[in-house]
Amino acid sequence: MPSPFPGMDPYLEQAVFWSSFHSRLIVAIADAIEPQLSSQYYVEVETRTYQSDDSDNSLMIGIPDAVVFANKSDATSSQQLTDDSSVATQSRPELVTLPMPVSVNERYLEVREMVTDEVITVIELLSPKNKRAGDGRIAYEKKRRAILGSATNLIELDLLRAGKPMNIRGMQSTTAYRILISRGHQRPAAELYRVSLQQQLPTLRVPLKLNQKEPLVNLQEVFNGVYERARYTTRIDYHQPVPSPALSKQDEQWVEALLSPIRDV
Repeated sequence: MPSPFPGMDPYLEQAVFWSSFHSRLIVAIADAIEPQLSSQYYVEVETRTYQSDDSDNSLMIGIPDAVVFANKSDATSSQQLTDDSSVATQSRPELVTLPMPVSVNERYLEVREMVTDEVITVIELLSPKNKRAGDGRIAYEKKRRAILGSATNLIELDLLRAGKPMNIRGMQSTTAYRILISRGHQRPAAELYRVSLQQQLPTLRVPLKLNQKEPLVNLQEVFNGVYERARYTTRIDYHQPVPSPALSKQDEQWVEALLSPIRDV
């Protein structure tokens, strides 16, 4: 069954869903592009890895649940040991916990030229860590600056309402979601799709080299396919409130009406 939302489904922003959704959508976009590419190009799924700490488990991306739960369990055990020893004199050490480094993996796409292996276009789907202060944002902003300072095209998909949006000048108003297409030969000018919660996701043109035929990606169609294959309709509890951040009054009323047939069952 399809999502009850006409476009992006905000319930997928929950940590329990986002990591797998991120990977599924990236691969599905690659699959939508590949048949439209001439033999001059190919599309590859790449992974960016960086070190972060485990101080915010709710924002972990690409970290197996077993690691998260193990950390929580260890923290509980340490607390119990500390409480048991609280009656002892200060000559005994206090048991504490430290933020442990973990490897974070984020997938993205590169369209490359077949003969030279040159990266022609990068397609990024932002993660929660990219939009929060810390290692994830620093790593992504560094790469973003490098791309914008080159001739490589960039497509940046921001399908997260939470967090701080990437720096975009001249944006007339904010919306729930943003999709940026920056062609290397047109910078600093770029194309921005501002998408509200109530709108469908747009169809995008994937830029290649100048005067080359650009593949079309119907992002809503790709999203719908991912949603149905992952069976999110039976995994998401739409009786629960929409995940943070809070909706505007208008969007809140719209969501209530949209989900009332599901919630009334």
